[in-house]
Amino acid sequence: MEKKDRLLRLIEHYSDGNKSEFARMIGVSPQAVNTWISRNTFDIDIVYAKCVSISPEWLLTGKGPMLKPTIQEPQVTTQPSTPTAKDRLPEAFRCLDPLHSTQELIPLVTPKVAAGFGSADFVIAKSDVKEYYVIPKWKRQHVDFMIEVTGDSMQPKYNAGDIVGCTIIHNSGFIQWNRPHVIATREQGLLIKRLMPGTTTNSLSAVSENTQYPPFDIPKEEITGIALVIGHVNLE
Repeated sequence: MEKKDRLLRLIEHYSDGNKSEFARMIGVSPQAVNTWISRNTFDIDIVYAKCVSISPEWLLTGKGPMLKPTIQEPQVTTQPSTPTAKDRLPEAFRCLDPLHSTQELIPLVTPKVAAGFGSADFVIAKSDVKEYYVIPKWKRQHVDFMIEVTGDSMQPKYNAGDIVGCTIIHNSGFIQWNRPHVIATREQGLLIKRLMPGTTTNSLSAVSENTQYPPFDIPKEEITGIALVIGHVNLE
């Protein structure tokens, strides 16, 4: 399957064939989508980051099912035919029991939460969630969780107390270099840094916005989770 055919299937799946709506969803111009189609290509990093339910193998090669496999919920004969708010939530949040009546909830998590680096079974536990928020624009961008910034290493871009919205990356091959990420590490806990290729093939380089903090390598084996920062909320 050619790349333009895969792109057209994505547009049909996510926006009922509306190219402009699909462009808004992934954060590019409609002209960019039309150019991709005419040139039989697309930006794999952008599409994978936004279309989180898509199988990376299908996106790269066109082989196999388009969507990632989902865990089947056990059938309960007494379950009502009309889906509840909990049923409508994404798979990762099915363990939660929010009172909100829509699927627009985004959890604000504690620094202890571990992201799903390389794992399709990521689940946010109740104990990891501080509060729930409704930010429609972020939900359309497939933000999975929010977390509060601490320290000053990312100033002036982010200040302590700012809230960043993050999309979990399940495949390390789709890291967008020089973009801010939340990285969960075994030794240093959660870090918010720009990611660049490391000085070795077995490491990633963590870069701070604050020039007082020099870049440093993180061994890949020390990374337990990674998520792309989509946006942030701050107070004046």
